[in-house]
Amino acid sequence: MLRKTQVGDAEWTKEASIIEEKAYRDTWGKGLDSYLQMLYERLVLMKDLLSDTGSIYVHLDWHVGHYVKLIMDGLFGTENFRNMLIWYYGGRGAKAIAGQFPRNYDMLLIYSKSENCIFNRVYSTTRIPYSEASKQGYRRDEQGRWFKTAPRGDYTDESVEQLRREGRIHETRSGSIRIKYFLREAEGCVLEEKLLGDVWDDIPDMMHVPLKERLDFPTQKPEALLERIIKASSNEGDLVADFFCGSGTMQAVAEKLGRRWIGGDLSRFAIQVARKRLLDIAGCQPFEVLNLGKYERRHWQMNVLNGEQEDGSRAIADYLRFIVALYHAEPVEGYAHLHGQKAGRWVHVGATDASVTRNEVMDAVRECQANRYTALDVLGWEWEMGLHDTVRDEARRLGVDLRLLYIPREVMDKRAVEAGDVHFYELAYLKTSLLQDGQTVTIRLDDFIIPNPDLVPDEVRSKVKKWSDYIDFWAVDWNYAGGTFHNEWQTYRTRKSPTLRLISDPHTYAEPGKYRILVKVIDIFGNDTTQVLEVAVS
Repeated sequence: MLRKTQVGDAEWTKEASIIEEKAYRDTWGKGLDSYLQMLYERLVLMKDLLSDTGSIYVHLDWHVGHYVKLIMDGLFGTENFRNMLIWYYGGRGAKAIAGQFPRNYDMLLIYSKSENCIFNRVYSTTRIPYSEASKQGYRRDEQGRWFKTAPRGDYTDESVEQLRREGRIHETRSGSIRIKYFLREAEGCVLEEKLLGDVWDDIPDMMHVPLKERLDFPTQKPEALLERIIKASSNEGDLVADFFCGSGTMQAVAEKLGRRWIGGDLSRFAIQVARKRLLDIAGCQPFEVLNLGKYERRHWQMNVLNGEQEDGSRAIADYLRFIVALYHAEPVEGYAHLHGQKAGRWVHVGATDASVTRNEVMDAVRECQANRYTALDVLGWEWEMGLHDTVRDEARRLGVDLRLLYIPREVMDKRAVEAGDVHFYELAYLKTSLLQDGQTVTIRLDDFIIPNPDLVPDEVRSKVKKWSDYIDFWAVDWNYAGGTFHNEWQTYRTRKSPTLRLISDPHTYAEPGKYRILVKVIDIFGNDTTQVLEVAVS
């Protein structure tokens, strides 16, 4: 579960987060049974989401393929089993194991939702230069078209006459009849197309695909594999989904093939890899990156953290006490917006299913001001975009020292809680400059600070030479109207271009007026930091 990411000009091998390790332990912690239970629950949901004309592909190796086949027979019905594809990746090299034949293939189980599924025949294509085509038995007709021939077979005389009218009959010197099959041509080559069967031996593993495709993601699949799957079971404009999307191969291929897509993954690192991969596609259509963690947290609050009463009061009270205790604070009562106290600082806890808003923070700040409390810590899972800097300044004017801290996902892991391996950390600090020349503006990044350096692994800290090394990606919404962030300009690191640009391209507003600009930074750990700027254009 190691992944490589860029830190400035150097590479860092990132270990899985505690929550990812938990997912791995929950999947394999009790052996095969826990893995199959995990997969079964997800397949049930995927079947519900599948359209009546849809198909599902499950990629497995020899460890569990036969068990999953039985599960899918039960869920989808044996009548909806379509194929077991064999992907033979000979390039990986077969290792000799005592008493066994070498293992050098994976399987893909294909099931449909119904008999009315989309299926497009797929062909493999071989490019044969003109100079070689004649040597391999291909001919040209009077119009210069390349063709090959096959025996007449069981064509009737009537069918042969129809083919003759179409110019598709070739008579040999001996007078026998053969059928012409015309070949497509491209760039001085004849294209030989063969109908694919259920053994795919022409797609190499990731070690042997073009270098530009490799992202060093541990479970990455070749684009050729996903292209073949998507073409076979969908049409242009259809919606395809991958809920274990990893490095985003499915989304990238679907985007190139004109399909709509949905991708999901537990790992922030995976999402960031996929995001940058998509943005590298010329003409990529706009897409959103959504955090669905609030549903996971709400489920955890209601079903794991002691349940709830009819009005939900018990679950909320239990949740607040739990978070306050994890923060090593003492619970307090009798306040509208304050939930705890720690070393002279008061504590407000944000809800599991909503971002902490400016109004929410200021309500807690005003309650502190009214009681002459001078220090407040606000704990939240997610934050309203652009909240950080201005709300701290507002609190300071009211005499309250404000800190904003993330509630880490590890609080939902009982083992991490029991081990004391839960750390709250402050939001990063972003400093920018807005450079304006008439109706044209440019954004410059001036500083980026992670306030809790102890949370940065030593191996990362040793590679960081300057503040910008902590930034992996940043983007600008030139017309931020609240709610959804629109990537209207972005830049990011790649292996080929590890140096990050710190100044945006200029943006010119067509009309005078007041505009809000949102700058979003994503650090090398996958965390978002945002800042709102205002500009008046005359």
